[in-house]
Order: sequence, then C-alpha cells, then structure tokens
Amino acid sequence: MNHLLCGLAANPALPPELVDRLIGVADDDIAEALAGREDLGCAQVLALVSRVPGYEVRLVYEGRLTEADIDPVTRPDAALALLGEGGGDPRWAHLLAGDPDRARREKLAACPRLPPDAVEALLADTDVGVVAELALCAGRDVTVRLVAHPHTEVRRSVAANEATPPVLLAALLTGAGLPAARRCLVCDQEEVAFAHDRACPRSDCDLPPGAFCDGSHESAVHAIQEAALRNPATPAEAAAGFVDHPSALLRWALAARPDLTSEVSARLVADPLPGVRAEVAANPAVGGTLLRALSGDPSQHVRRAVAHHPDVPLDALVHVAGNTRIGPTLLPRIAAASPAEVEELARSSNPAARMLLAQRRDLPARIRDALAADADAKVVKSLATDPNLVEGQLRAMVDRHGRRVVAKVAANPSTPAALLVENTRHGKTARKALREVARHRRATATALLACLEDEQGRVRAAGHPALPPPVLLELLDDADWQVVEAAAGNPSLPRAAMEDLINRLSPEPGSASTRS
Repeated sequence: MNHLLCGLAANPALPPELVDRLIGVADDDIAEALAGREDLGCAQVLALVSRVPGYEVRLVYEGRLTEADIDPVTRPDAALALLGEGGGDPRWAHLLAGDPDRARREKLAACPRLPPDAVEALLADTDVGVVAELALCAGRDVTVRLVAHPHTEVRRSVAANEATPPVLLAALLTGAGLPAARRCLVCDQEEVAFAHDRACPRSDCDLPPGAFCDGSHESAVHAIQEAALRNPATPAEAAAGFVDHPSALLRWALAARPDLTSEVSARLVADPLPGVRAEVAANPAVGGTLLRALSGDPSQHVRRAVAHHPDVPLDALVHVAGNTRIGPTLLPRIAAASPAEVEELARSSNPAARMLLAQRRDLPARIRDALAADADAKVVKSLATDPNLVEGQLRAMVDRHGRRVVAKVAANPSTPAALLVENTRHGKTARKALREVARHRRATATALLACLEDEQGRVRAAGHPALPPPVLLELLDDADWQVVEAAAGNPSLPRAAMEDLINRLSPEPGSASTRS
C-alpha cells in the first residue's frame, strides 16, 4: 500500500485536477480513500468505478451512482445494490434472478418490492440458500407458501420473518400441525447420525458449530425455535411455554421479548445463567420491583444492564453505580430525572450519585458550578467535558485534581488554547491528555508539537490543520505508516507538496499494490 497516496486521496483540500490524476492511477487502496470523498463529481465517480469496479456498490449506497449510470449486465452488483435500496428498474430483478452466481441471487432475494415474476423464479431456485433468503425478507403470501418447506433453513427464515402470520409462528415453535422437515444442513452433507465438532479443523466446512442430526434435525429445529422466539410477531402465550426450557439459548431469546408477562419475567430473573438475567434486566417490559432485585445480582454484566434501564428506581441505580463499572455515559434514568430528583442527586453524600448526575449537560448553573468544585475527582471527571464550563472552572479542576481530570478537560470543546498547552505538560502519565489535545479544534502549533511525543498523539497531530507546514513535511517520511497517511491527508499540506508526491509516487496504471 502506498500510504502517501492513500492519505492524499482522502485529503479534503486536494484540488479537483489532482483528484483526477489519482483516479487515473488508482489501485484498490487508493480507490477506497477516493470513494470516501464527498466532493467527487459525477464524471469522477464514473471514472473511478471504471478504473476500480469494486467500489460501485458503496457509491450506490451513498447515492452517487443512479439508475442512469448502471447497466445491470455489465454492473450486476451495482444493480443489486440499487434494487436493495428500493430503486432501480424492476425489470433488472427478472434478469438477475437467472444470474449464475448464487450469491447474487441471494442478494436479490433480500431486495424489497420484487416483481411477481422474479419472486416466482426465486421460489423455484435449486439453491436452498436463495429460497431461505427470500423467506426471510418476503411478504406474508410467500411465508405462508414456505412454512412447510422440506428444508429447515427455509423454515428458520420463515420463523424470523415478522410478516409470517402469528398462528404459523406458534406452529414453528412446537412443530404442531406442520409436516416434519426432511432436510437440514447437516444431513445435506454428512451421513447421519453426525455431530459437528465445535473445534472443526476443516477449512472447507460451513456447518454451524455444534450442529447435530440423527435424522430428526435436532440443532436445526432448535435454530427454528430460537428464530421464532426472537420474532416479536410470535404470540406471547406460545413463547411463554419456553420459560423453563433446558436450552439456555432459548431462554435467552425469550428473555429479550418486549411482551413478557410479570410471571414469566419473575421466573427468568431467577435463571441460573447470567446472560439470561442480563437480558431480562435490559428488557423494557420489566418494572421497578424486578430491577431492584436485579440491582444486587452477583454478575456485573447484569448490574450494568440494570443501570442502563430507563425505569430503574433511582436509589437502586445509585447502589449499582457504587459497585459496577458503567463507563462515562449519560444513563437514561439520569437523563429523565425530574428537577426534584436532580436536586436530590446533587445533595447526595454518595459520590456515585453526583458522578451520574454530572454527565448531564443541561444542569442548572448553580448545580453545575457546585459539581465543578466537588472534592471527589470522579465527579469532576464526569463533568469536565461540559462545554458550558468556563476557563476558570476548567483551570481549577486541573489545579485541584491534576492528572486524574486533565484528559477530560483537554477533551472539552470549550477549553482555551493556552490551557491545552498547559495540559500537555503533565508528563508521560498524562498520555490520554496528549491524545485529546492532538485532535482539539483549538490546539495550537505549540500544543501539537508536544503531542508528537506520544505514539497515538503523533498520529492525530499529524492530521491537525494547525500543525506547522515544515513539521508536516517531515512527517511525510515518518517510520509509522499511520503518521504518514495522516500527514498526507492534512488539509494544510501545501499544494506544491501534493503535486510533488503525485509526480514522484503515482504507480503505473495496472500495477499491483501490496498492503503493508
């Protein structure tokens, strides 16, 4: 990979004529960077996909290749992408339904609003993967036709499709009223009985880990049940019958359903598997009583899910925050706290409560100022990125708490340039501060030069437009390819340097690139 040219290709200040020159010599790596440019004109887009066809699908998704630009015969992948977005000529679907490439037929089967003739062609496809993809995405009329399909993969797709009638989804859960499936992925390929080793060493094997069939397609039936349980259109009463199922995966799927009754929820709260309990804790259908019980769960994963629930009782949330790593985020319950609750949290003697509140950015000035002067560094760190803080408050934070808050202060968009420079002087233990300064919009040349001493800060500083051009030119020869790419993509790179790089480094048309 030519990192200099890849960086240049992404440089927002690259003049149009130099973009054209890069398009003319683009390989896969350069084309990837060029395809991400927002300033490509229509002619440039067409020139790029003619030079490197693999990027036409991306450009379709970004709205820069339209129906008028696409011939479905020469650019079938672009045509599929446009059909997938609900555009394109419907006649393309009939043409692509006969494509010899199975993967393309599968992609077509996933497209919305397919014309009837294309649907019929896909229903008759000899590849079960194509029919299964159609069953996953098609409307009610197709799922009704496919619910009794002899292959379990098709039935699993029908079970996952929300357009499938509820009565059929309930039947797929139990198998009642449906003829037994005759084929699954295991018995398609192996003599039964066969159990697939979870650590299968075969590189050409595509069976799911643990797949098993002794003639009754056990693992495939399990997958159908899981798909139906995860389908919100499946009747709640049919799903509830799996609350005590021996399969943890099926109980896990049940625990995520938004239509759980209080009785089913209560039984799942006592599940022996932490993953099931965590799923219950994250479920919007679960109320405060069960969330309070889960707030004392021995699993941190479960307690973290409780903390993120919008209806968790405030006292339970504060309790969880005191013994669980939640991360620097504004929790839904804190965001919805009433003015009275905000006052209560601000006055709390528990620093965990004040820390949670400090993540809000709409606090009354009186409360925000009190939190800014808090004696606990965790509270101040939580507030330090608030853009409503003024310079004096930010300086006082750093003076009082030093390295514990300096990185967050550096990440505050309102931090003035002079303070950013001071934040770079906290030694090697403040590496995070250097990385935040390196991408700050107010960072000056002095601050950025200090950031070059840190490995990650060096990469970020190399792309900052305030970096002095002489330093920027030196970084084009840096030993770290990420620094080289960032420097070449810096909009402050002089035009003369851009032209020189293209003149010296443009690969010959058709040459192969190697990725380093």
